[in-house]
Amino acid sequence: MENMRKEAYTIIGESIKNVLPQKAVEKALADKKFTGNIIVISIGKAAWTMAKAAKNILGASVRKGIVVTKYDHSQAEIEGFEIIEAGHPVPDENSVLGTTRAIDAVKDLSKEDQVIFLVSGGGSALFEKPAEGITLKDIKNVTGDLLKSGANIVEMNTIRKHLSDVKGGKFAALCAPARVYSIVLSDVIGDRLDSIASGPAYPDGSTVEEALNIIKKYNLNFNAALMEALRKETPKELDNVETVITGSVGELCKAVAKNAKKFGYAPYVLSSTLECEAREAGKFISSMASEVRGGNLYGIKSPCALIVGGETTVRIQGNGLGGRNQELALTAAKGIAGLKNTLIFSLGSDGTDGPTDAAGGMVDGETVDKLNKLGMDCDEILDDNDSYHGLKAVDGLIMTGATGTNVNDVTVVLCK
Repeated sequence: MENMRKEAYTIIGESIKNVLPQKAVEKALADKKFTGNIIVISIGKAAWTMAKAAKNILGASVRKGIVVTKYDHSQAEIEGFEIIEAGHPVPDENSVLGTTRAIDAVKDLSKEDQVIFLVSGGGSALFEKPAEGITLKDIKNVTGDLLKSGANIVEMNTIRKHLSDVKGGKFAALCAPARVYSIVLSDVIGDRLDSIASGPAYPDGSTVEEALNIIKKYNLNFNAALMEALRKETPKELDNVETVITGSVGELCKAVAKNAKKFGYAPYVLSSTLECEAREAGKFISSMASEVRGGNLYGIKSPCALIVGGETTVRIQGNGLGGRNQELALTAAKGIAGLKNTLIFSLGSDGTDGPTDAAGGMVDGETVDKLNKLGMDCDEILDDNDSYHGLKAVDGLIMTGATGTNVNDVTVVLCK
């Protein structure tokens, strides 16, 4: 299995390189002509990478730049830019500080001026200014409750947009009359522009009624101030914004397919829109592996790579440490236990999975047996949502560090 693990790590590394946003941002800016003052605001986990690419193209024409990214996700100073690192997945005081700096930077602009707005996943937590009457503590509590509930990213962002002064198109409104050119790296299934980073510069497609239904669906308890904010509608039209998408999980799946093929695996992209609980996804993925081994998967034979992109959720019931990709991988390990030459890996393209320093998990047909020999039970680990420590014990954590991109997650079955 050691050779397959080496191949898997090479596929991961090369595929991430293929979806880094530098070239895409440079291409989006290359033929653009801007007048007046140019202000660059970059938010999200890939904010530093995107800002650096913009600076390479725009050079000294940038009057001011603001980068708001996750802790340890900036790589160096960028001339003319202020870099603020902040909390994710739960916003903190630096999130508000960075957002306030961005708001100040776009004040008093004219219609001849231009705001270059670079957006990547993670912006919902990193780019935040609570609406009037709401505290940062309120936002933190709501974010924590949504994460624990198992709500998907679109549902979470629907709530966040109605509690913020910058989300749901409100930041673009603050930039007016200046024009906003928004370059977006998508981490949302279906590339919903009103949901990526909670859509600060895009007309909001969600409604007050939808937000209230989400509260009811997950039995969330909101105080009076939160309920009042939720009942205020977001902007449905913006006439000062142009938007382009530079990357998505579909591109990541294509990159994995290309790199898997180099090692002789016939690639099959099964889906780039997977949305379900991580454990259910793990069961599904491992069942596909079993079908390949049994010769029952529509004629697909080994060596092959089954590729699925998307983003799962975790319903937190235990007290352990983990992330959706680690939980998916450990669940899948049960389904492929005992299978020879079968490996599954699942990771977040940004390099961080949940509140951990791991990008995801890698398992094979021997993983469950290795855990058992250490006196560890796979079901007990999963029940405590402690996939991080379970995988760590058997060298199953994928550690990439911050990658500089963020285009959802990818799960791959390798069969030889």
